[in-house]
Amino acid sequence: MNPTLKILFADDDLKYALLLKDFLTRNGYDVTYAGNGRIALDLFEEIKPDLVLLDVNMPEMNGFEVAREIRGKNSKVLIFFLTDRSDKSDRLKGFQLKGNDYLAKPFYPEELLARIEERLGIPSQTTQKIYKLGNTSFHYTANELITGNTKTIITSRQADILRLLAENINETVSRDLLLNKVWGTDNYTNSLALNVQVTYLRRALQSDTSLKIVSVVRKGYMLCSE
Repeated sequence: MNPTLKILFADDDLKYALLLKDFLTRNGYDVTYAGNGRIALDLFEEIKPDLVLLDVNMPEMNGFEVAREIRGKNSKVLIFFLTDRSDKSDRLKGFQLKGNDYLAKPFYPEELLARIEERLGIPSQTTQKIYKLGNTSFHYTANELITGNTKTIITSRQADILRLLAENINETVSRDLLLNKVWGTDNYTNSLALNVQVTYLRRALQSDTSLKIVSVVRKGYMLCSE
């Protein structure tokens, strides 16, 4: 993926926004974050982004107002609206403002990534991420585990953990690596969250007796395949 592609991302939910920003950055984009619509508009000329991601409900200026101002200056830049407002009238308003896409929250980050790649004409890097683990196929992009006729959906965070384990199958993956890759930091709260997510993954994999996730004391976890 071309690392020069720039995204201006405006959302007043800091915790959510930083997680999504980190995900997009890890996938090769140069992401600039703005905490409200006014800041986003001020940054637009400086950043000159290829894509603008706008939350609709923001202080100072909402996403629709920012889009109207941007379209007055630039008719070509891509604009995606990200919002928990899914009313038909809101969607129509977004497209009337010449927005290029409209994603209703909550959505999987991988869905946003796929839409970005499609709009920017980038060959998808995620469609082939399928891992054969024992008797199970792990479809990373779709967050699916398929064992025989059983399909289990896992969360995006669980999929990120399992991918790291799958890429190092039968080898120990350290807690620090898992925490830094999946959460971005290895603090105590995230360490507890890792324990919980691994428990959920073990349940998701229980229909495949050839697989198990083993705790390696004081080190991390190992995905074992017989």
